[in-house]
Amino acid sequence: MKKVAITLSAMMIIGLSVGMLMQQEPMTSLPAQTQSEKLAEQVQETEQQEQEPVIPVTDQPADYSINDEEFLVTFDQGENWIQVPIEPQTLFTGEYTGSQEELINDSYVLTKDRAVFLYAVHQTSGITVHTISTTDQGKSWQETPISNIESRPTLRFRTMDLLNEKFGYLIFSGERTMSSESGYVYLTNDGGESWTLVGIPDTIRLIAGGGFINETTGFLSYGTINPDAPDLYVTNDAGTSWTSADIHVPEEYGVIFVQAEVPFIRDNQMVLHVNQGPNGDYLGGRVKGEFHSEDEGLTWKFVKEVEPDELP
Repeated sequence: MKKVAITLSAMMIIGLSVGMLMQQEPMTSLPAQTQSEKLAEQVQETEQQEQEPVIPVTDQPADYSINDEEFLVTFDQGENWIQVPIEPQTLFTGEYTGSQEELINDSYVLTKDRAVFLYAVHQTSGITVHTISTTDQGKSWQETPISNIESRPTLRFRTMDLLNEKFGYLIFSGERTMSSESGYVYLTNDGGESWTLVGIPDTIRLIAGGGFINETTGFLSYGTINPDAPDLYVTNDAGTSWTSADIHVPEEYGVIFVQAEVPFIRDNQMVLHVNQGPNGDYLGGRVKGEFHSEDEGLTWKFVKEVEPDELP
């Protein structure tokens, strides 16, 4: 009788165990199935998000947005974005190591009425420089070759601006070897649709800055590697000829203010700031010397030191 009881007990225990296992199997498989479904849903959502275009946001009347795949501009504070028909990478061709999420300073003009962008294209023997412009808010674009010389292995310095609806300048340099390079100055009288090459100073030093303040008067500053004195050239005939400007740096500032910036007009006064160069340490290296000219930029007289918070 004991054997029968023991046998029955054993069978009951086995039966209960099998029943518990059968109940547990769907319970353990259900979470695994749910997890797979959740994972599939997440993958599908991610793919949908990647396919949906990201619309840029801006509070500026005219602005741009750039990434590896496209270059967009808006002329109506982001309500509509228009693709500029060039490869985004061409906007950074040359000796540039900064962020490619923002355009190079002074390499473009963008207003509610027009846009002009400087870019360069690699060729088999160098690069060619171009602009692309629009005067109808992106409805049409005009590509203009600036230089058809393809022996330029790099593009280093670049700056451009339009002073009014018609006149503007474009300055760039290339073919750098150590502390020398070739410089190029172009002017436009049709708002950037075409450009004319003009003369440059007789020097091969590295360009530190350049620009025009009106249709005839322009400046080029030289010396970027350990400059020991400001080296500024001026033209008063739209680049036909250039003259070395005479900057009267006081003796006590002779080794301090060594690099000329681009002059500008303030309250009808022609103003020049001379900074301390890349290695300046006078009062933190940010103080500049201010000079004024009364003869169209040919000579400059020292006026005062300019603190950083006084700079425009």
